[in-house]
Amino acid sequence: MIQCAIIDDEPLARECIANYIREIDFLKVVGEGNNPLKLTEILEQHHVDLIFLDIQMPVMNGIEFLKITNHRPSVIVTTAYPNYALEGFELDVVDYLLKPITFNRFFKAVKKVWELQQIKNNPPSNISATTGIDYFFIKNDRTYEKIYAKDILYVEAMQNYVAFHTLDHKKHLALITMKQAEENLNNHNFIRVHKSFIVSIEKIQSIVDNKISIDSSQIPIGRNYKNRLMEIVQKNRF
Repeated sequence: MIQCAIIDDEPLARECIANYIREIDFLKVVGEGNNPLKLTEILEQHHVDLIFLDIQMPVMNGIEFLKITNHRPSVIVTTAYPNYALEGFELDVVDYLLKPITFNRFFKAVKKVWELQQIKNNPPSNISATTGIDYFFIKNDRTYEKIYAKDILYVEAMQNYVAFHTLDHKKHLALITMKQAEENLNNHNFIRVHKSFIVSIEKIQSIVDNKISIDSSQIPIGRNYKNRLMEIVQKNRF
């Protein structure tokens, strides 16, 4: 069970999220508040796995709270302002929901948190790469699963693990760092575009407003990685 806190200064927004939570059997509301200071009280009284956090609130906005809080539960940002998306991802939020929030989009976001919890309970093993060859093996228990570099869409950091998203819409988990993943993929036409994302250059469909479209996913571009990405784009444009 994932225990949730909802922090939003709009009562209707809190009610919408609470109603969505009641529809999902692995979620439970343990507290609500209209500003991040109320969240401090909730965290003292309850175990919280997930915070739904608005940005524009009285007393302290959500971004300010994230900047001063190092050890916190998973966070899903909920806001009516899309310009905060990149900054939110830079602060390691799990997802970013733009109001008005649909149930389908809500479910997709909380499923990410559920998957992270499953990883903690059933950690995957390591990844081994064969030098100079275009495939890798990921070991889970006694099984070695082969992944071809050409089939990888992008790589995503998930706390202590790395997820390889592939063309067949599967997610392969490995207990390695993003630096190790980047080194293993160094000779296979991949580029780091964010501290939490590595993408296949040939799988990029478009780049708009600091986001990369790959398959049905939107990948944020980090400020420190944008120049290198755009150099590659400029070299290959008509």
